[in-house]
Amino acid sequence: MPITQEQVVDALRNVIEPDLKKDLITLNMVEDIVVDGKNVSFTVVLTTPACPLKALIQSACVNAIVHFVDAEAKVTVNMTARTTSGRSSSDTQLPNVRNIIAVASGKGGVGKSTVAANLAVALAKKGARVGLIDADIYGPSQHIMFGVENEQLYVNERDGKQFMIPVDKYGVKMLSIGLMVDPNQPIPWRGPMASKALKQLFSDAEWGELDYLLIDLPPGTGDIHLTLVSAVPVTGSVIVSTPQHVALADARKGIGMFRLDTINVPVLGLIENMAYFTPAELPQNKYYIFGKEGCRKLAEELKVPFLGEIPLVQSIREGGDTGIPVALDDEGPVATAFAEVADQVIRQVAIRNAELAPTKPVAATAY
Repeated sequence: MPITQEQVVDALRNVIEPDLKKDLITLNMVEDIVVDGKNVSFTVVLTTPACPLKALIQSACVNAIVHFVDAEAKVTVNMTARTTSGRSSSDTQLPNVRNIIAVASGKGGVGKSTVAANLAVALAKKGARVGLIDADIYGPSQHIMFGVENEQLYVNERDGKQFMIPVDKYGVKMLSIGLMVDPNQPIPWRGPMASKALKQLFSDAEWGELDYLLIDLPPGTGDIHLTLVSAVPVTGSVIVSTPQHVALADARKGIGMFRLDTINVPVLGLIENMAYFTPAELPQNKYYIFGKEGCRKLAEELKVPFLGEIPLVQSIREGGDTGIPVALDDEGPVATAFAEVADQVIRQVAIRNAELAPTKPVAATAY
């Protein structure tokens, strides 16, 4: 008896997308079904090119056809992706950027910028189109972490207006105020000037098509944070903290700010940085210098996802100082840790976009 398209569709109703908890047919993730005798082919459209569950879903599709339709079927599953977006189609600011992710911390010194840089690199290594804005206007560091301190910025002119071209390094498009000011001079700007500078990094740059644009925010909950949420629709926020009590107290405030009714930006999760110290000569040992599992416990208390932990090791610091992020490594515990955190961020973005309405910019009068 010949195989029919209807049988293929019915079989694929048994394949559940692990994060979204619905079957592929309900989620409209299956396209281009072709049946020729016992040869069956179709395309599965994933929610991101960096989907960490690609192989699992592909195998489940083959098994579903063989089990529910015909044990002798020869199945070809083509895997492609269209990253889902947490933004309204009517947004005119950065219309080609599908998701804007704020990387924040309640206090300084927790390694937020280091995490942002390595997270961007880890996402790019997984095949995503990634951008990074260094919004820490008073203390920019991403130009150092990407090794482009001496890079010259170029501009394109379009319709009589000049647009900055972000620096492209390690597969990440990056802009930092550090590329535009004298590195030996402080930036004594008042709040309105800093906010204007941030807006220009969005509006006066050619970002092109991006799956994720990460925003490395300054510590705390100040003008730059409010400028961000009013300037562009932020898909979600990622909070970085170390596990000790004093840092967690400020992380709690950071999460609370994004959850304010007047701001209402989804919190994608909490990353624990400097979770434990592992000396190079004793790679199996873990010393919990700043406390153990503080972020995990806070995430459970506040009911936000725990995205993972990053160890305190010398190679992370060296990577930041030399402009070669450690996430570039193809193996090793630190690169693996950042890859796993990137997987979790990807999943939480997909879940957020499936379950929540698009984020809208916050009205300036709301705060």
